[in-house]
Amino acid sequence: MPISTDRFEEINDEGDGPTPGTNAAEILTFLESHPEQAFTQSEIAEATNVTGGSVGPTLVRLREAGRVDHKGKYWRVSDHVQSVDEATAHASETAASYETEPMAYEAWQEHASDPRDDRE
Repeated sequence: MPISTDRFEEINDEGDGPTPGTNAAEILTFLESHPEQAFTQSEIAEATNVTGGSVGPTLVRLREAGRVDHKGKYWRVSDHVQSVDEATAHASETAASYETEPMAYEAWQEHASDPRDDRE
């Protein structure tokens, strides 16, 4: 059954990453901490708390979600995930820089728009 756009906006989505404590989160965290390397399934199993039989299916789901890349027998964190991580780090550094000097919100508001204002 379809829902209204307003109801859609009320949905609390906790982000699009894997649920903390899951095999997917464990594997993705490991691969994100080694962005310049690619690993075999057995190497990933040895480095994480994920059983060898669960690593393969989990990696396939992560690949389908665009979070990891796969070539031959090697797996690595995707370029997309790396770029999102770098953008997040940049945004955090930018926000931290405004702790000593406040952002000019009034000037920003003059140019900001909310797409919900134009909704019919």
